[in-house]
Amino acid sequence: MRRLPFLLVGLVVCGCSEDPQIPRPLEATSDESLVRVTPSVEYEIIKLDWLGGPTARGSGINDAGWVAGYSDTSGARHAVLWRDGLTIDLGTLGGPSSNVQWPGINDDGMIVGISQTSTPDTLGETWSCSAFIPYAGKTCVGFVYDNGVMTALPTLGGDNGFAAGVNNRGQVVGWAENTVRDSTCRGTQKLQFHAVMWEPRTGRVVELHPATGHSASAATAINDSGQVVGISGECDVAVGRFSARRSVMWEDGNVKELPDLGGVSWHTPMAINNRGDVVGFSNPPGDADGRFIARAFLWTGGKSVTDLGTLKGDATSQARGLNRWRQVVGVSSGPNGTRPFLWQNGKMEDLNTLVARGFADSLVSAQDITDDGRITGALVERSTGRVLTYVAVPVARP
Repeated sequence: MRRLPFLLVGLVVCGCSEDPQIPRPLEATSDESLVRVTPSVEYEIIKLDWLGGPTARGSGINDAGWVAGYSDTSGARHAVLWRDGLTIDLGTLGGPSSNVQWPGINDDGMIVGISQTSTPDTLGETWSCSAFIPYAGKTCVGFVYDNGVMTALPTLGGDNGFAAGVNNRGQVVGWAENTVRDSTCRGTQKLQFHAVMWEPRTGRVVELHPATGHSASAATAINDSGQVVGISGECDVAVGRFSARRSVMWEDGNVKELPDLGGVSWHTPMAINNRGDVVGFSNPPGDADGRFIARAFLWTGGKSVTDLGTLKGDATSQARGLNRWRQVVGVSSGPNGTRPFLWQNGKMEDLNTLVARGFADSLVSAQDITDDGRITGALVERSTGRVLTYVAVPVARP
């Protein structure tokens, strides 16, 4: 654990020692279908410390401003909590690496993610974790970090698991392997997996079954009402693609399919707010081979989703987080890499164009947003080439 001051870049409030005042950025219209944005808001960027490796990223931010994510170390990756000027290495469950990949933090500071263990994976499965932490031949399971202690979450009988989301009731969602050898598995994957809701403080484990005709499911996010969203499909390689033939929602243990953009793969919800709005990414038609051609989407109920588009010149986009006001953040990707976007009032904007003057670095992702408009993600520090975690704070223009 290290105590280091935040580095503030591009300050807007000059000559003031207090924290910048965060204006209320939004107010709902009469039907609450859209939002109005105060036109005088820009973003002050706060850079956070890292653990010494080349890459760090904030994945989730809570109402207190605590950020959960990851930072690379020498040859590994560790889950990290940034809190009140501290950079806290959450450690692992015995293996070399851990990660908070989704916005896995609630307002009480409970954090969820994934960690490798010290146990070899005897089936040789690279599992879902290998897309987000260096593969080390070890089993990988979901964890909950609560009151300073990291605890493994149980699987459904198989070797591996994955925790993605947590609500303010302390309910955790993700997915875990059972003991079924699934013929729809591809690559190194051998065991079937299903979505799970854990209640770590009571020990309750609820299996969330896939939609009719599918063998695999995974839960990615949960709101305070207990609505769970995720994917349903084939076992495949346990990382998206045909595992995400449909996006789904579970309510009271019952699964229903959500609308999508019409392709056959990669339909993936990433976040759900307490109004039941859902954002994520979804392939349009043209992906019979499982190619990733996804676009960010917003679903607010009904029979269709809104395609949020991409930033100009980009080919794909992914929505990663949203708040109660239907501000959506995510990434837009093209030939020059990724850019963070903020979508509001029916318009997608590059977050880099909204920062205060004097900001010298480049924002490359936006992962989560609070109800008061604070955003976290990753930036490239131009003077060093390091990839660091940031918090973007909305402040009144001078």
